[in-house]
Amino acid sequence: MGNGADSRRGRRLGLLLIVLVAAAGSVVAVFYLRPQQDSSAAPPAPPGSDIGGGTGRYVALGDSYTASPRTGAPVGDPPGCDRSDNNYPRLIAAELRPAEFADVSCSGATTANLTGPHQTNNGTNPPQLDAVNADTTLVTLGIGGNDVGFIGLARDCATNDRNVSPCRARLDTGGRDQLAERIDATAPKIADVLDRIRGKAPKARVIVVGYPTALPAGTGCWPFLPLGPDDVAYLRESAARFNRTLAAQAKSHQAGFADTTKPSKGHDMCTKASTKWVEDLVPSAPALSLHPNAKGERAMADAVLELLS
Repeated sequence: MGNGADSRRGRRLGLLLIVLVAAAGSVVAVFYLRPQQDSSAAPPAPPGSDIGGGTGRYVALGDSYTASPRTGAPVGDPPGCDRSDNNYPRLIAAELRPAEFADVSCSGATTANLTGPHQTNNGTNPPQLDAVNADTTLVTLGIGGNDVGFIGLARDCATNDRNVSPCRARLDTGGRDQLAERIDATAPKIADVLDRIRGKAPKARVIVVGYPTALPAGTGCWPFLPLGPDDVAYLRESAARFNRTLAAQAKSHQAGFADTTKPSKGHDMCTKASTKWVEDLVPSAPALSLHPNAKGERAMADAVLELLS
């Protein structure tokens, strides 16, 4: 009987590893975040930035945490961007009721896809910044995780041994933290994007949207998420650093920051199906693995709307 249980456990872990690797092809920033102090900040409101009640133009830019694959019915072109009709930009637009709304977010996007085209597995998304113009009065931006390269960690960090943490041993050694270097290298890319937005839409309120909590404090939830304890801590610390970087860039480039970490605390992928806002490797609610579900998107929308109230 014991051998049978071990066999079933082994098969389950093998399945989870396969799902983890498969998800790596499309997920954005995978492991978010340790709880931290709320760092939300309202955006400056230039003259003419009114929006809502049939006025203004809202443009949503971002990656799959913005597009929200599989949480609702697919909308928009190209189909390969996997936007859902209940992602946080559409929830925001439904409440604000701007005169114009453009959601050009796309799963798998990097900062390069804001200024250049994005070839998806089903169509090409034009440069996202093309949607921003002088009439734009609100921009939300959720980007950067793919620039850092969190996708590859879904494959590299998975382990059959809960006591082994291959990623920290490889990436944080000899006094060099490679993941921290990637985060620091992404900061000027975010800065450039924010400058470009300001140049194209001088009267817009701009909000950088942070990434929500995916991992709890502690050692995680192996084998549901097959990561060793040191890697759980390392990824959590690195992701928190990334969110702080986004907040700092927003502050220094006349933008607001929507901290989604604090409201999503206690709703991470290791919590119960009825509680979680971020799904684990085998989603219990409609969503892409390791991505926010509909509840998570609602919480992200609320974090933005609070800054605009």
